[in-house]
Amino acid sequence: MLSSLKPTEGSKKNKKRIGRGPGSQGKTSGKGHKGQRSRSGRSVHLWFEGGQTPLKMRVPKRGFNNFNKIEYDIVNVGKLDVFESGDITLENLQEKGLVSGKSPVKILGNGDLSKSLNIKANGFSASAKEKIEKQGGSIEII
Repeated sequence: MLSSLKPTEGSKKNKKRIGRGPGSQGKTSGKGHKGQRSRSGRSVHLWFEGGQTPLKMRVPKRGFNNFNKIEYDIVNVGKLDVFESGDITLENLQEKGLVSGKSPVKILGNGDLSKSLNIKANGFSASAKEKIEKQGGSIEII
């Protein structure tokens, strides 16, 4: 029965009685002597380094990080030969493991294409567009 469960021997400790006289952590209540951490209302943020220059200020910062930059998954035209002729969508590229599916896809012109393919992607380079249309395929920008 759950109501009859009792703790095992030695598993329960008495709680500290803080601030109840000098016999038991009474005088300083477990805070030691003086210093910032012994004062009432102490609040030091987690990354405070005691007046030392903080890490985020010591680490070198260089250049410009454009937070609007779009990172593309890239696929070269030569890798598209694994498909039979027909329509190629982002789902097809993901099934074959050519893209992760998390980023937009851009087709680049490295390699040779031997089939006529209709490709739907987020972007195409000029050389990729030329190679696909040369084989009789078509492109569609999503």
